[in-house]
Amino acid sequence: MLYIVLFFTFFSLFLYVLLGGADFGAGIVELFSSKENRKLNRDTIYEVMGPVWEANHIWLIILIVILWIAFPVYFNIIIIYLHIPLTLVLLGITMRGVAFIFRHYDAVEGASQIWYNRMFRVSSLITPIFLGMSFGSLVSGEIVITTDYAETSFAEVFMNSWLNMFSFLTGLFYAALCAFLASTLLIGETTGETRKLYSRKSAIYTVVVVLLGAALLMYGLVADVIFVQDFLSDIYSLSAVSLSALLLIPLWKAIKEQHSSLTRFYAGFQILLILFAAVNTHFPYLIITSTGEVNMMDDTAPDSVINVLGISLIIGGAIILPGLYHLMRSFSMIRIPENEGEEEENL
Repeated sequence: MLYIVLFFTFFSLFLYVLLGGADFGAGIVELFSSKENRKLNRDTIYEVMGPVWEANHIWLIILIVILWIAFPVYFNIIIIYLHIPLTLVLLGITMRGVAFIFRHYDAVEGASQIWYNRMFRVSSLITPIFLGMSFGSLVSGEIVITTDYAETSFAEVFMNSWLNMFSFLTGLFYAALCAFLASTLLIGETTGETRKLYSRKSAIYTVVVVLLGAALLMYGLVADVIFVQDFLSDIYSLSAVSLSALLLIPLWKAIKEQHSSLTRFYAGFQILLILFAAVNTHFPYLIITSTGEVNMMDDTAPDSVINVLGISLIIGGAIILPGLYHLMRSFSMIRIPENEGEEEENL
């Protein structure tokens, strides 16, 4: 049953990185659009995201609950030593949600709309950066686990692990990945010149992701980050990243041809490969501290708790996943390939 819990843990992580990432990325794309295209982006975002944007964060909630119940020691380290960036993430999600609603439904047209727009765009960028920085902190080897706070400063324990160049580059990489996902998925939600616009943005953000990924690995090598060194020596992680890089060729071809189904498939598969490479490198030692590595499988919850959690996840998955599919299918976020050919002929 523990393996079922692990499957749902990483499945939830993957769906949040994919769907939540595309959610954040829509705001990033809007932020870095020209003034002329911002209204177009805004209208497109509300048409596409409006019915499903709240559903994307369910995967983060499921992930947190699983870690809390099944892996309490792991959960405690994350919550205690990364409480500052995670608090900023929660504030960013809250600000973004408030701005998303009020800039659309506020009956008053005026200066308030300017602030709602700024809140939405800026929080869409900052939130994934802090999420990425949190992951960078977990594998940076900078976390100082201690109970003797008299011998260590506040900065050493709660700041230095995430407020460093490696973690910052990781945050930028994830933010760029979000923008790439959003622009790629929006290709299938638009037509005509708007579809061409998102095709160009998708190609641009693909280049940004590649450049930031290369910069992250190069800095990790120069700074002797253990995670990067092990990452580059792991055959499976390297194979996953290499395959992800090779998929850029058919992806760019699909983007050029504005093929919505293929671009979504390649983009989603690339995210899966990148996430696999990141997790596989040190699993089950997914936290690297200044004094050693923390095994995720140590000090797990009792078997009775794991069994109940596993059964609950199976039942919940059987209810949630079909409902999510129906929701996305109803709003054309998932299309049957045969219908797409007819649709594209009519464009």
